[in-house]
Amino acid sequence: MPALLPPALQPFLDVLRCPVCRARLRPDRGSLRCPAGHTFDIARQGYASLLTGIRATSGDDAAMVQARDRFLATGTYAPIRQTLTRMTADVLPGQGTVVDIGCGTGYYLAGVLDQLPGTRGLGLDASVRALRSAARAHPRAAAASWDVFRPFPLVDQAVDVMLDVFAPRNPAEFHRVLRPTGRLIVVRPIERHLAELRGKVPAMVTIDPNKEHRLQQALAPYFEAAATQHVEYTAPLTRQETIDLVGMTPSARHLTHADLSDHGPLSDQVTVSVLATSYQPR
Repeated sequence: MPALLPPALQPFLDVLRCPVCRARLRPDRGSLRCPAGHTFDIARQGYASLLTGIRATSGDDAAMVQARDRFLATGTYAPIRQTLTRMTADVLPGQGTVVDIGCGTGYYLAGVLDQLPGTRGLGLDASVRALRSAARAHPRAAAASWDVFRPFPLVDQAVDVMLDVFAPRNPAEFHRVLRPTGRLIVVRPIERHLAELRGKVPAMVTIDPNKEHRLQQALAPYFEAAATQHVEYTAPLTRQETIDLVGMTPSARHLTHADLSDHGPLSDQVTVSVLATSYQPR
């Protein structure tokens, strides 16, 4: 039986466009279809499959998604979500549209929508396994598969706030789809982030000291920084939470579960240190 159009996806039909020809999309028997006949399935889990020509295993795999779900449920990253919500609320005191690029399981988008009842949200991610969670993360959160490096399947100047939390970036597309009064909010790790784990787990991905400079260079033609907050704190961790934290990061691709389980003592606390910057379009 075809999947019905998820209620959270219905409000986005005015801004979604066919990834092939840019025409409007309409519901059609469990899918989205444009007038030219390009058709995109709606998965039974509730997300729209807009991304074609890419393997279903792209993005976070099942183990990474499960680790992310478990770890984020502990609330260890709640201060990051609270900061995102405050920065979004500064732009959206009433109704608005929020798009979360590289949304993962929808944790951050759901937190924002919880506090902004007049706001609708759309999460985009390449991982279908993550999208299964994102599509259920919040009643007002729609979800669709997409690759951040491709032109977004969205009309120009339709988005009030773009969230980019630990995700790749496409500055030109961010600028195209944001309203002139909109904001891009980027959250990224800085040097002290997870420093204790990098000392214990040799395969942990390090933070390039030039990464911040490259970010500013990439965004500068399109955006200027409006406000930045430094979120830093130390959080206690159980051994399982440490394993899940490592397991949900890109470092997981270089490690096996045995690498962590057999590694000996792991840190019982971790430093969280990120920058959250709100950028306004130039």
